[in-house]
Amino acid sequence: MLNYSWQSVKKYLIITLVSILYGAGTSLFLDPNDLVPGGLTGIAMILNRFIPIGTGTIFLIFNIPIIALAWFKFGGKFIISTLYAVACVSVATDMFMGMPAVTKEPLLAVFMGDILIAFSIATIFKCGATSGGADIIIKFLRLKYPHIRTGRLFMIFDISVVALSGILFHNIDAALYAFIGIFVMSAVMDLVLYGQDEAKMVFIISEKFEILASKIMSDVDAGVTFLTGRGAYTKKEKEVILCVVRKAVYPKVEEIIKAEDPAAFLIVTHAHEIYGEGYKDIFANKV
Repeated sequence: MLNYSWQSVKKYLIITLVSILYGAGTSLFLDPNDLVPGGLTGIAMILNRFIPIGTGTIFLIFNIPIIALAWFKFGGKFIISTLYAVACVSVATDMFMGMPAVTKEPLLAVFMGDILIAFSIATIFKCGATSGGADIIIKFLRLKYPHIRTGRLFMIFDISVVALSGILFHNIDAALYAFIGIFVMSAVMDLVLYGQDEAKMVFIISEKFEILASKIMSDVDAGVTFLTGRGAYTKKEKEVILCVVRKAVYPKVEEIIKAEDPAAFLIVTHAHEIYGEGYKDIFANKV
């Protein structure tokens, strides 16, 4: 019980701290330079130019109906933590409003602002909540399309908002800088959410499968699994090598295949999340 209470306090403390970073990224870097970050924050920033209400307040108002809809899908526990995150982000954003920009250099501003926001959004996600708005919409989409990474979904949504800002602000330069920020946010979010364990998953079909497997295990120090496959045309059974290696050592695998069997059939794909020995612990706490 005590451990559960500490975990809950820790979660809300983390949400509070990163929400302050979110507000700082918005109000001290992006907003003063007309750099729209996308999402609901970007929409709130656009509306702030036309109505005399703080960006954080608009963000909060827009989130109320979205969170109400999410209540029925994700339950009260998720909504309570999300409401708290939204309130913290809104207060922090308006708190920093009116303060002088940290920098007027647009490239530096877009990098720093979007890094702070992306880090905050991803950390709140890891706490089992969202910062509201587009985050909730993305959470809905992730349920239907779990194979699409979170950063990619945010990118699609953000591009639309940034394009709108360029039209309404009549500032194409700012919009172009903001587009750079979209890719920065996507990369940072994926890094925080998925870590640096991205690897290559390799399937190898070769008559020399035993030699290749032995060389990969000894020279690359990677595990190898044999799968049994059967050609649809030839009806012949063949051994298929399956191995997962980190990106840094994948070129070594290619060298082994070229040296031992240049005629081997090779399929290479990305493995974004790997759990098990040498990688992440599936039972580890997210927060």
